[in-house]
Amino acid sequence: MGDAAKRLEALREVLRARDLSGFIVSLVDEHGSEYVPAYARRLEWLTGFTGSAGSAVVLLEEAAIFVDGRYTLQAAEEVSARLYEHRGVPVDDPIDWIAGHAGAGARIGFDPRLHAHAWVEAACRRLAPHGIALVASEPNPIDVLWEDQPGRPAGPARPHPLEFAGVESAEKRAEIAEDLKHRGARGAIVAALDSIAWLFNIRGEDVVHTPVVLAYALLRADASADLFLSPDKRGEGLEEHLGADVRLHDYDDFYDFLARLSPHEGPLLADPASHNEAIFAALEKAGVTVVEGEDPCIIRKARKNPVEIAGAVSAHERDGVAVVEFLCWLDEALKAGEEIDELTAAARIEEFRRRQDRFVDLSFDTIAGAGPNGAIVHYRVSEKTNRRLEPGQLFLIDSGGQYLDGTTDITRTVPVGRVGEEERERFTLVLQGHIDLSMTRFAKGTSGINLDAVARRPLWRAGLDYDHGTGHGVGSYLSVHEGPQRIAKASSTVPLEPGMILSDEPGYYKAGHYGIRIENLVLVEEDETGDDGRHFYRFRPLTLAPIDRRLIVKDMLDAPQRRWLDRYHARVFETLAPHLTEEARRWLEHMTAPLG
Repeated sequence: MGDAAKRLEALREVLRARDLSGFIVSLVDEHGSEYVPAYARRLEWLTGFTGSAGSAVVLLEEAAIFVDGRYTLQAAEEVSARLYEHRGVPVDDPIDWIAGHAGAGARIGFDPRLHAHAWVEAACRRLAPHGIALVASEPNPIDVLWEDQPGRPAGPARPHPLEFAGVESAEKRAEIAEDLKHRGARGAIVAALDSIAWLFNIRGEDVVHTPVVLAYALLRADASADLFLSPDKRGEGLEEHLGADVRLHDYDDFYDFLARLSPHEGPLLADPASHNEAIFAALEKAGVTVVEGEDPCIIRKARKNPVEIAGAVSAHERDGVAVVEFLCWLDEALKAGEEIDELTAAARIEEFRRRQDRFVDLSFDTIAGAGPNGAIVHYRVSEKTNRRLEPGQLFLIDSGGQYLDGTTDITRTVPVGRVGEEERERFTLVLQGHIDLSMTRFAKGTSGINLDAVARRPLWRAGLDYDHGTGHGVGSYLSVHEGPQRIAKASSTVPLEPGMILSDEPGYYKAGHYGIRIENLVLVEEDETGDDGRHFYRFRPLTLAPIDRRLIVKDMLDAPQRRWLDRYHARVFETLAPHLTEEARRWLEHMTAPLG
């Protein structure tokens, strides 16, 4: 019996001992983070699934794993279908599965620190008619079983200088405090790690490739704050940076602190959609009234200030140099007949980035997919899956950097020698959608759900589509996936505003054959006012790197699309050429030549 089977049976033994009929296994941490520290990768420990999003439900006789379209192929390869039924979200929902598989009287355990309050309330309502109860179960049974579970990261919290942050923490806290007063709240819970990093102008290394610190905060309506941070993170200069109005507490004391609050210290703003059930339980125990509302940092963090925008522009110029040097190296190496594999390519693009000023880290694990591996949307290369770049294949590389002044994320798809007409035609369809979205002028109040179809339309005409969002928000030396702004078919109703940074990344994936994605980061900025006084916005591309001309079927592009591409390429060459080696400059000049 393999490790996955042994671990599944061990979990069931713990469930029986706790009089539970099942347990919900989540791939999140206490802060609702997308990317989590190693200790929180409980789903991977149990099932073997290494993706960044998913969940599982384990009953005493059955189990299922739930992933979205980005991870369907990956889950099929990594998770035993003998042990787990494979289900796809959002079509299949874990709660619906529980309702259909757990009998009346079932008690399904969950970790209250890993599930949002609103999710728990909704799940209880949906399961009640079936006679099924959700039961908070602590400690997490997987933590009991995981003998070599990593500890919490111990890296220090570092001040993020004003030259990069643009606005002092005290000014941010004062602005939010005024908003809290207008809402009748005496404080706000802040639990999202990137919100805390933004609010206090601190950065860290507690999550791989995301410069955040494990912490909680209670922001008061007088602009002071209680910050919960492990003592081993309080490095030199931190307390001076935070100032006297920020009171430091131990990270482990947060929930007890909330439970001991006086009712007179409320009402407190808390977000049922993102704050976990344990936070709401502690406030209820204290008798503190809750004002429900979104984390007040999120929308402010999304609207980059002028210093952050200037930093993003500068970071993308340096990142563009690294990407062009890499693409030039790759092209020349392949022409010379060198054997290049995915691991080699991922290592080389990281090497080129590390040569750039203000580089700190990658912004995520590089996705380097050759041929059929490119069809796995969030593929992560390993020694086991590593493929050589073979002639006639497409190679997809999605990568990014964390710089002190900005976060980057870029995808390019390149040919390995000559590729088929099908690949070129579908690449051009993806390119059409990418360009059409980038060129779109839109009215104030427009959200991402209104724009998503612009990027998909060329593919739709051909009867094709892709199973991921078209655009996600990006932070300022923070998370490469940032809310609330996004461009997608659903759940993207937040209006886009000037200062927001998003990705523009349509794609197409033919399972078992190839993947295509073209991704730039774009900045929302003011456009000319309409004739009736309406405000309009546009996208300004931040990413600077050529889009491979060899894959373009020129006749498929209309005149505006050709003009956009030629202007974009001219800007790429003009901006990057002075900073390149002579070999890379000549290569870029050829790759950015007008389509003609």
